[in-house]
Amino acid sequence: MADQYGEKQWYIVTTYSMHESKTAENLKKRIQTMGMENLILRVLVAEQEVDVIKDGVATGKKKVVNLFPGYIFVEMIMTDDSWYIVRNTPGVTGIAGSSGGGQKPTPVTREEIEPVLKRMGEIDESMYDRYKVGDFVKVIHGPLEGTEGKILSIDKESGVCRVETMFFGRSTPVDVDFAEIEKI
Repeated sequence: MADQYGEKQWYIVTTYSMHESKTAENLKKRIQTMGMENLILRVLVAEQEVDVIKDGVATGKKKVVNLFPGYIFVEMIMTDDSWYIVRNTPGVTGIAGSSGGGQKPTPVTREEIEPVLKRMGEIDESMYDRYKVGDFVKVIHGPLEGTEGKILSIDKESGVCRVETMFFGRSTPVDVDFAEIEKI
């Protein structure tokens, strides 16, 4: 989304640990109240559901954990107004990459934010543009975590990639969810 203001980009907003969700809600309310939906597009707390482990054994229960305590992620088009709204939201302690003195913060690179978004299940079309058949990837979570291989095919509709890996000295194609891979 490019317009008269510039490109949408991701920024890391700092907050107090354990207050990420409340700060994100405060920001979402301010965005709506101030009519800033066209400039501040997404506000995310990096949470993931994980198995509860007790005495080394999965209990069958799940809990939500914050992957980055003290941080929320904001996708926005940086303007004086959008920057003002974010940094003056109750609970926001700063924006990573801002050196103060009126200096606007540095956005997070696509390569840095993509693994975070994937772990949260936030896949968008632009992510597929970075991957092509023949690229080498690593599985970053799921049952094949740590496995490396070469992309054989990408199905955007199903979100599945076929990756050629080595198992027991043999080339083996496996289907992996797009959200579970990262370029190496």
